[in-house]
Amino acid sequence: MITERDVVLDDGRVLRVHDTGPGSGERVVLWHHGSPQTGALLPPLLEAAAQRSVRLVSYGRPSYGGSSPLPGRDVASAAGDVAQLADALGLDRFATMGASGGGPHALACAALLPERVTGAAVLAGVAPWTGEPSWFAGMAAPGALRAALEGREARARYAETDEFDAEVFTAADWAALDGPWASLGEDSQRAGQDGTDGLVDDDVAYASLWGVDLSAVTAPVLLVQGGQDRMVPPSHVELLRRALPHAEVWLRPHDGHVSVLAACPAALDWLLSSAGQR
Repeated sequence: MITERDVVLDDGRVLRVHDTGPGSGERVVLWHHGSPQTGALLPPLLEAAAQRSVRLVSYGRPSYGGSSPLPGRDVASAAGDVAQLADALGLDRFATMGASGGGPHALACAALLPERVTGAAVLAGVAPWTGEPSWFAGMAAPGALRAALEGREARARYAETDEFDAEVFTAADWAALDGPWASLGEDSQRAGQDGTDGLVDDDVAYASLWGVDLSAVTAPVLLVQGGQDRMVPPSHVELLRRALPHAEVWLRPHDGHVSVLAACPAALDWLLSSAGQR
Protein backbone atom coordinates (compact mmCIF):
# COMPACT_ATOMS: atom_id res chain seq x y z
CA MET A 1 0.00 0.00 0.00
CA ILE A 2 1.32 3.43 -0.96
CA THR A 3 0.74 6.38 1.32
CA GLU A 4 1.00 9.96 0.14
CA ARG A 5 1.71 12.84 2.49
CA ASP A 6 3.01 16.37 2.51
CA VAL A 7 6.16 17.04 4.52
CA VAL A 8 6.52 20.66 5.61
CA LEU A 9 10.12 21.85 5.49
CA ASP A 10 11.83 24.39 7.74
CA ASP A 11 11.38 27.16 5.18
CA GLY A 12 7.64 26.50 4.90
CA ARG A 13 7.81 24.66 1.59
CA VAL A 14 6.00 21.36 1.12
CA LEU A 15 7.32 18.13 -0.38
CA ARG A 16 4.80 15.63 -1.69
CA VAL A 17 6.08 12.24 -0.51
CA HIS A 18 5.14 8.72 -1.62
CA ASP A 19 5.94 5.80 0.69
CA THR A 20 5.23 2.07 0.64
CA GLY A 21 5.42 2.19 4.42
CA PRO A 22 7.43 0.59 7.20
CA GLY A 23 5.47 -2.65 6.89
CA SER A 24 7.12 -3.27 3.50
CA GLY A 25 10.53 -3.99 4.97
CA GLU A 26 13.36 -2.59 7.03
CA ARG A 27 15.54 -1.92 3.99
CA VAL A 28 14.83 1.53 2.58
CA VAL A 29 15.52 2.92 -0.89
CA LEU A 30 14.74 6.53 -1.78
CA TRP A 31 13.95 7.01 -5.49
CA HIS A 32 14.75 10.25 -7.38
CA HIS A 33 12.55 10.75 -10.41
CA GLY A 34 13.53 11.95 -13.87
CA SER A 35 12.55 15.14 -15.67
CA PRO A 36 9.63 15.73 -15.97
CA GLN A 37 7.90 13.33 -13.55
CA THR A 38 5.54 13.84 -10.62
CA GLY A 39 7.53 11.77 -8.14
CA ALA A 40 4.83 9.10 -7.93
CA LEU A 41 6.08 5.54 -7.49
CA LEU A 42 5.67 3.62 -10.77
CA PRO A 43 4.51 -0.02 -11.03
CA PRO A 44 7.83 -1.56 -12.23
CA LEU A 45 9.64 -0.03 -9.25
CA LEU A 46 6.92 -1.05 -6.83
CA GLU A 47 6.99 -4.63 -8.09
CA ALA A 48 10.77 -4.88 -7.80
CA ALA A 49 10.71 -3.39 -4.29
CA ALA A 50 7.91 -5.67 -3.10
CA GLN A 51 9.77 -8.76 -4.33
CA ARG A 52 12.75 -7.71 -2.20
CA SER A 53 10.84 -6.58 0.91
CA VAL A 54 12.10 -3.04 0.39
CA ARG A 55 10.47 0.09 1.71
CA LEU A 56 10.41 2.43 -1.29
CA VAL A 57 10.11 6.18 -0.81
CA SER A 58 10.00 8.98 -3.38
CA TYR A 59 9.07 12.64 -3.53
CA GLY A 60 8.35 15.34 -6.08
CA ARG A 61 11.20 17.79 -6.46
CA PRO A 62 10.17 21.44 -6.15
CA SER A 63 7.38 22.37 -8.61
CA TYR A 64 6.64 18.71 -9.38
CA GLY A 65 3.65 16.66 -8.32
CA GLY A 66 2.34 18.96 -5.58
CA SER A 67 5.69 20.04 -4.11
CA SER A 68 6.29 23.75 -3.55
CA PRO A 69 8.45 25.74 -6.00
CA LEU A 70 12.05 26.67 -5.28
CA PRO A 71 13.20 28.88 -8.17
CA GLY A 72 16.95 29.01 -8.60
CA ARG A 73 17.55 25.71 -6.80
CA ASP A 74 20.75 23.82 -7.48
CA VAL A 75 21.35 20.09 -7.47
CA ALA A 76 22.82 20.25 -3.97
CA SER A 77 19.54 21.56 -2.52
CA ALA A 78 18.05 18.08 -2.89
CA ALA A 79 20.19 16.82 -0.02
CA GLY A 80 18.73 19.32 2.43
CA ASP A 81 15.20 18.45 1.33
CA VAL A 82 15.87 14.72 1.61
CA ALA A 83 17.40 15.08 5.07
CA GLN A 84 14.24 16.75 6.33
CA LEU A 85 12.05 14.23 4.52
CA ALA A 86 13.97 11.38 6.14
CA ASP A 87 13.64 12.97 9.57
CA ALA A 88 9.88 13.30 9.07
CA LEU A 89 9.56 9.62 8.12
CA GLY A 90 11.94 8.44 10.85
CA LEU A 91 14.51 7.14 8.36
CA ASP A 92 18.02 6.96 9.75
CA ARG A 93 19.91 5.17 6.97
CA PHE A 94 18.79 4.53 3.40
CA ALA A 95 20.07 3.84 -0.09
CA THR A 96 19.32 6.23 -2.91
CA MET A 97 18.55 5.52 -6.55
CA GLY A 98 17.67 7.72 -9.51
CA ALA A 99 17.28 7.70 -13.28
CA SER A 100 18.06 10.40 -15.84
CA GLY A 101 17.59 13.76 -14.10
CA GLY A 102 17.16 11.91 -10.81
CA GLY A 103 20.75 10.73 -11.02
CA PRO A 104 22.41 14.02 -10.06
CA HIS A 105 20.10 14.37 -7.07
CA ALA A 106 20.81 10.82 -5.90
CA LEU A 107 24.54 11.55 -6.08
CA ALA A 108 24.08 14.87 -4.26
CA CYS A 109 22.52 12.99 -1.36
CA ALA A 110 25.37 10.47 -1.33
CA ALA A 111 27.94 13.28 -1.26
CA LEU A 112 26.25 15.57 1.23
CA LEU A 113 24.60 13.04 3.55
CA PRO A 114 27.40 10.48 3.98
CA GLU A 115 26.26 9.49 7.45
CA ARG A 116 22.83 8.48 6.14
CA VAL A 117 23.22 7.24 2.56
CA THR A 118 24.41 3.65 2.35
CA GLY A 119 24.77 3.53 -1.43
CA ALA A 120 23.65 5.11 -4.70
CA ALA A 121 22.52 3.62 -8.02
CA VAL A 122 22.21 5.88 -11.07
CA LEU A 123 20.69 4.89 -14.40
CA ALA A 124 21.24 7.09 -17.48
CA GLY A 125 22.31 9.91 -15.18
CA VAL A 126 23.34 13.40 -16.22
CA ALA A 127 26.98 14.24 -15.47
CA PRO A 128 28.10 17.50 -13.82
CA TRP A 129 28.32 20.51 -16.10
CA THR A 130 31.87 20.85 -17.40
CA GLY A 131 31.63 24.26 -19.06
CA GLU A 132 32.72 22.62 -22.33
CA PRO A 133 30.67 22.23 -25.55
CA SER A 134 31.52 18.52 -25.51
CA TRP A 135 29.05 18.10 -22.62
CA PHE A 136 26.28 18.31 -25.25
CA ALA A 137 27.93 15.88 -27.69
CA GLY A 138 25.66 12.98 -28.59
CA MET A 139 22.44 14.63 -27.39
CA ALA A 140 19.76 14.39 -30.07
CA ALA A 141 17.93 17.48 -28.79
CA PRO A 142 20.20 19.68 -26.64
CA GLY A 143 18.25 22.90 -27.21
CA ALA A 144 16.61 23.03 -23.78
CA LEU A 145 19.88 22.56 -21.92
CA ARG A 146 21.64 25.08 -24.17
CA ALA A 147 18.92 27.60 -23.32
CA ALA A 148 19.39 26.78 -19.64
CA LEU A 149 22.98 28.04 -19.88
CA GLU A 150 21.54 31.53 -20.29
CA GLY A 151 19.55 31.30 -17.06
CA ARG A 152 16.06 30.57 -15.84
CA GLU A 153 14.26 33.24 -17.88
CA ALA A 154 15.85 32.06 -21.12
CA ARG A 155 14.99 28.44 -20.35
CA ALA A 156 11.40 29.40 -19.52
CA ARG A 157 11.09 31.26 -22.83
CA TYR A 158 12.39 28.21 -24.65
CA ALA A 159 9.72 26.10 -22.95
CA GLU A 160 6.99 28.24 -24.50
CA THR A 161 7.71 26.87 -27.97
CA ASP A 162 9.60 23.67 -27.26
CA GLU A 163 8.23 20.49 -28.80
CA PHE A 164 9.29 16.95 -27.98
CA ASP A 165 11.57 15.38 -30.57
CA ALA A 166 10.55 11.74 -31.00
CA GLU A 167 14.00 10.92 -32.40
CA VAL A 168 15.40 11.25 -28.87
CA PHE A 169 14.05 7.77 -28.14
CA THR A 170 15.22 4.58 -29.83
CA ALA A 171 12.98 1.75 -31.00
CA ALA A 172 13.83 -0.06 -27.76
CA ASP A 173 12.76 3.00 -25.77
CA TRP A 174 9.40 3.18 -27.55
CA ALA A 175 8.88 -0.54 -26.95
CA ALA A 176 9.50 0.01 -23.23
CA LEU A 177 7.06 2.93 -23.18
CA ASP A 178 4.45 0.81 -24.96
CA GLY A 179 5.06 -2.06 -22.53
CA PRO A 180 6.45 -2.33 -19.01
CA TRP A 181 7.24 1.37 -18.64
CA ALA A 182 3.99 2.78 -20.03
CA SER A 183 3.38 4.32 -16.61
CA LEU A 184 6.49 6.47 -17.03
CA GLY A 185 5.09 8.13 -20.15
CA GLU A 186 1.73 8.64 -18.47
CA ASP A 187 3.35 10.17 -15.41
CA SER A 188 5.47 12.48 -17.57
CA GLN A 189 2.31 13.75 -19.23
CA ARG A 190 0.73 14.41 -15.84
CA ALA A 191 3.82 16.35 -14.79
CA GLY A 192 3.64 18.42 -17.98
CA GLN A 193 0.02 19.31 -17.30
CA ASP A 194 1.15 21.05 -14.10
CA GLY A 195 3.39 23.43 -16.07
CA THR A 196 7.06 23.65 -16.94
CA ASP A 197 8.54 25.20 -13.78
CA GLY A 198 9.95 21.95 -12.43
CA LEU A 199 11.58 21.02 -15.73
CA VAL A 200 12.95 24.54 -16.21
CA ASP A 201 14.52 24.53 -12.76
CA ASP A 202 15.92 21.05 -13.31
CA ASP A 203 17.59 21.99 -16.59
CA VAL A 204 19.11 25.17 -15.16
CA ALA A 205 20.47 23.15 -12.23
CA TYR A 206 21.99 20.49 -14.53
CA ALA A 207 23.66 23.07 -16.77
CA SER A 208 25.15 24.97 -13.83
CA LEU A 209 27.57 24.18 -11.04
CA TRP A 210 25.87 21.56 -8.92
CA GLY A 211 27.22 22.70 -5.57
CA VAL A 212 28.31 19.09 -5.01
CA ASP A 213 31.82 17.65 -4.68
CA LEU A 214 31.47 14.09 -5.99
CA SER A 215 34.87 13.22 -4.54
CA ALA A 216 33.13 13.38 -1.15
CA VAL A 217 31.05 10.30 -1.99
CA THR A 218 32.22 7.40 0.18
CA ALA A 219 29.23 5.07 -0.26
CA PRO A 220 29.22 2.43 -3.02
CA VAL A 221 28.00 3.79 -6.38
CA LEU A 222 26.61 1.97 -9.41
CA LEU A 223 26.38 3.69 -12.79
CA VAL A 224 24.17 2.09 -15.47
CA GLN A 225 24.26 3.44 -19.03
CA GLY A 226 22.64 2.55 -22.33
CA GLY A 227 24.99 2.62 -25.29
CA GLN A 228 22.28 3.95 -27.63
CA ASP A 229 21.03 6.70 -25.31
CA ARG A 230 20.28 9.85 -27.33
CA MET A 231 19.08 11.97 -24.42
CA VAL A 232 21.90 11.45 -21.92
CA PRO A 233 24.68 10.04 -24.12
CA PRO A 234 27.31 7.50 -23.05
CA SER A 235 29.88 10.28 -22.78
CA HIS A 236 28.15 11.32 -19.56
CA VAL A 237 28.85 8.03 -17.83
CA GLU A 238 32.50 8.51 -18.75
CA LEU A 239 32.46 11.93 -17.07
CA LEU A 240 30.83 10.39 -14.02
CA ARG A 241 33.38 7.57 -14.00
CA ARG A 242 36.19 10.14 -13.83
CA ALA A 243 34.51 11.94 -10.93
CA LEU A 244 33.70 8.64 -9.18
CA PRO A 245 36.69 6.39 -9.94
CA HIS A 246 35.57 3.69 -7.51
CA ALA A 247 32.06 3.39 -8.98
CA GLU A 248 30.97 0.18 -10.66
CA VAL A 249 29.78 0.75 -14.24
CA TRP A 250 27.32 -1.37 -16.20
CA LEU A 251 27.27 -0.59 -19.91
CA ARG A 252 24.24 -1.90 -21.78
CA PRO A 253 25.17 -1.41 -25.44
CA HIS A 254 21.72 -1.97 -26.96
CA ASP A 255 19.70 0.18 -24.53
CA GLY A 256 18.46 3.72 -24.95
CA HIS A 257 17.28 6.20 -22.34
CA VAL A 258 14.12 4.36 -21.29
CA SER A 259 14.90 0.74 -22.13
CA VAL A 260 17.89 0.90 -19.76
CA LEU A 261 15.35 0.95 -16.91
CA ALA A 262 14.98 -2.79 -17.43
CA ALA A 263 18.11 -2.95 -15.28
CA CYS A 264 16.28 -1.50 -12.25
CA PRO A 265 15.67 -4.86 -10.49
CA ALA A 266 19.31 -5.95 -10.92
CA ALA A 267 20.52 -2.51 -9.88
CA LEU A 268 18.34 -2.72 -6.79
CA ASP A 269 19.88 -6.09 -5.92
CA TRP A 270 23.36 -4.62 -6.36
CA LEU A 271 22.48 -1.62 -4.27
CA LEU A 272 21.08 -3.61 -1.39
CA SER A 273 24.03 -6.01 -1.40
CA SER A 274 26.75 -3.37 -1.75
CA ALA A 275 25.14 -1.08 0.78
CA GLY A 276 25.13 -3.85 3.38
CA GLN A 277 21.34 -3.88 3.70
CA ARG A 278 20.90 -7.64 3.18
